Amino acid sequence: MEALTPEHVQTALDAFQLGITIRLFSQSTATAPLAAAALGCEVGQIAKSIGFIVQAQPVLVIASGDQRVDDRKLATLLGVTRKHVKLATPAQCIEYFGYAPGGVPPVGHRHRPYRVYLDTSLQRYTQIYPAGGSSSAIFCVALAALVQISGGIFADIRREASPRCGTPPEVLQE
Repeated sequence: MEALTPEHVQTALDAFQLGITIRLFSQSTATAPLAAAALGCEVGQIAKSIGFIVQAQPVLVIASGDQRVDDRKLATLLGVTRKHVKLATPAQCIEYFGYAPGGVPPVGHRHRPYRVYLDTSLQRYTQIYPAGGSSSAIFCVALAALVQISGGIFADIRREASPRCGTPPEVLQE
């Protein structure tokens, strides 16, 4: 199965008539740090779209680039056990969402996700930069518009930072 392209994402974006345009880069923007460096923005402003398969259903989590997703919290939201929450493989990303990891956008999917969640950590920003369908495509979108185009709902699915072994408690509380 072939991956969809940034052109598919642009068509999906155009349907919302918000004037959003995908920007293509000559270098990779597949990770949040690479994307932030290319754009000159904070890593947290990068919206990474992460595909999960939960009881044979595609679930999309859109998270801030400086955060990790807690699969336990996602399981609780979906009313399943953690063992039912599986990160989509690269093949499943293409099969269900239409795009390879590093380029999964919040819109224009091959199959509509069963659920779309936006992590509350994104609410720190007014402008967000999601992937646009390839590892070198990004677009800028206002947070309110991201909610609209993705059909997602906000939920706290951020993994809490775990203490580093041997770190004194007073350092962790700073």
